[in-house]
Amino acid sequence: MNVVDSSGWLEYFADGPNAEFFAAAIEKTTELVVPSITLYEVFKRVHQQRGEEAALQAIAIMLQGRIVDLDSALALGAAKTSLEMKLPMADSIVLTTAKAYNATLWTQDADFKDIKGVRYIAKK
Repeated sequence: MNVVDSSGWLEYFADGPNAEFFAAAIEKTTELVVPSITLYEVFKRVHQQRGEEAALQAIAIMLQGRIVDLDSALALGAAKTSLEMKLPMADSIVLTTAKAYNATLWTQDADFKDIKGVRYIAKK
């Protein structure tokens, strides 16, 4: 299973230098887990930069994966992760979701660089 954080989705949709790295996880939709917080972050940023239609098209692609809503168990787990690892809220939700689904987390966010279970690539 794979989880792609928001930085990876945005890189993929922008066809940035690391897009191919993230394509490996994104395009295997049967193995893709999508934390609902990434829907929020990606929709907001794409809408801001390219408009609502482009944002809705991005979300349609994301919805091909398994969407995981933030429930009480994930929320409490993420809070503990945030305290233990000193991660921001969204990052701790994404990481906790990945761990809950025994998934690899794909990212270019340096906050995740040295965490077990993370496939990190430096942002170019």
